[in-house]
Amino acid sequence: MAEHSKQPLTAKLDPKVPVRIVFLGGLGEIGRNCMVVEQGAADDPDRTMVLIDCGLMFPDANMHGIDLILPDFTYLKENAQRIQAIVLTHGHEDHIGAIQYLMRDGDGIGGLRDEPLPVYGSALALGLARNRIEEAGLMPKIDMRPVRDGEQIDIGSLLVEFIPVTHSVPHAHAIAVHTAQGVVLHSGDFKIDLTPVDERRADLARIGQIAKNHGIRLLMSDSTNAEEPGYAPSETNVGGVLRSLFAQQRGRRIITASFASHIHRIQQIADAAVEEGRKVATLGLSMKKNIRLGLDLGVFRIPESSLIDIEEIGRYDPGEICIISTGSQGEPMSALGLMARGENRWLKLNDTDTVVLSSHAIPGNEGNVNKVIDGLLRLGAEVVHSGVMDVHATGHAQADDIKTYLSIVNPEWFVPIHGEYRHMVANAKLGELMGVRGDHIIQCEDGDVLELDAEGLSPVGRVPSGYLYVDGIVGDVGNGVLRDRRKLAEEGVVVVVSTVDMQTGKVLVDPEIITRGWVYAPEAEDLLDEACDTVATSLEKALADGVRDVEQLERQARKATGKFVSDRTKRRPMIVPVVMEA
Repeated sequence: MAEHSKQPLTAKLDPKVPVRIVFLGGLGEIGRNCMVVEQGAADDPDRTMVLIDCGLMFPDANMHGIDLILPDFTYLKENAQRIQAIVLTHGHEDHIGAIQYLMRDGDGIGGLRDEPLPVYGSALALGLARNRIEEAGLMPKIDMRPVRDGEQIDIGSLLVEFIPVTHSVPHAHAIAVHTAQGVVLHSGDFKIDLTPVDERRADLARIGQIAKNHGIRLLMSDSTNAEEPGYAPSETNVGGVLRSLFAQQRGRRIITASFASHIHRIQQIADAAVEEGRKVATLGLSMKKNIRLGLDLGVFRIPESSLIDIEEIGRYDPGEICIISTGSQGEPMSALGLMARGENRWLKLNDTDTVVLSSHAIPGNEGNVNKVIDGLLRLGAEVVHSGVMDVHATGHAQADDIKTYLSIVNPEWFVPIHGEYRHMVANAKLGELMGVRGDHIIQCEDGDVLELDAEGLSPVGRVPSGYLYVDGIVGDVGNGVLRDRRKLAEEGVVVVVSTVDMQTGKVLVDPEIITRGWVYAPEAEDLLDEACDTVATSLEKALADGVRDVEQLERQARKATGKFVSDRTKRRPMIVPVVMEA
């Protein structure tokens, strides 16, 4: 049982006890951040297993119909009873959004455990995670345990320490795991912000103290902005830009869009609005919930007198209103997405509106964001985004931040994490530049298992790590289904229906072709007639050769149709043959 510790603790070093790191997501992609830290022999049923983060990833444009992408839970299901806790670095969806799916019965571990799973994190991270877990009715399977900055927790045979870092969501932590093989440091998502909005700075002194007194055997560090030179700008810089922008827009209604979890950004938007005498209304369920959560936890400082319901905005002049909305990533059904199409029930945009996109598009979302901007402009609104003004600042360390961090940590071994593969390669180069030996830097991918022992760090195997797709329910869509959807989207479908008499070996009526996305049938009657004749000829030949099996006839119809379509149109739609017996 894990317990809170009032005094600083030190883990017992034992060179005979190995430590393993199992990467389940977040390496080579933006999202699905999830890994396991284990202590004890692989065949020891009592070994300690701690899950660090359990996040989701959003689909790209080629994943037709997919809602979300999760880590593969196979390894976790195989060890459901051995997992002692989940430890959260911070409250972003790519780190907490998959917990509800992990804890489900059937496709998760909820039905495989005898007792609720402890989840440790800041009160804010737990609050953000709670929203989705409650919606799924899974709170009885979770034991939420808030931690304070700097707190050390015994979890099984591991000592886990929560070190404050600055990020784009408040109360983020680096995780120092004190193990039998020394300290394993997970940086969490971070940047070195010396003037944070909430004045809570990264505790670099504590990281330096651990590095000096104990040494850090292994560092696993955020790679997202490793390719970007210089230092990441402070979040407070955005506040100055927003105040200036609000002053310029007097008399106009202002609608801002950002991530609902970007508490610091929302605070600065609210500050700028209140300073100009505006009322603040929220749009989007997650934005409303998160602001209420932030107010309850004391994270937000917004006067209650300045907050109004979205239903009340009609009572005020445009220049008296600021709306904080979801939808900064161009999601079609989000509040801003509906607004851009003129379908939002609460407000209609016009030429007295200014929309501020206070975010960057997540890789893969650029097209959706651009469509939303176009829609807003067509409605007459003025649009301000990060390409026009500095209304966004990244929450991730850039190259010089990372070099500073590496100089403090001075790790023996280094594994870049959290980012696309090119980001991790750039991070590895920074590690070598800062003195980490090249042969002590390991590039990993999802599914890799590393073991840390007295001899060092080495790969020792693989575990399942593929994508688990969510399309309505979990796991009902595989790569085969996605390939079919891609084919349908890109080339269309041709359905060929034929009726045959098996006894006489004749095609009774001309085959019928139904097509979507290949050619427009009313304008291609001659082509379709020719295709029908080709299929009929092919089936008659097969029947004459003695073929009487429906599946063989369907294969023949598919082959004939595919060749005709390719020869005549140079396209490759999905071919669906249907042969019916009379």
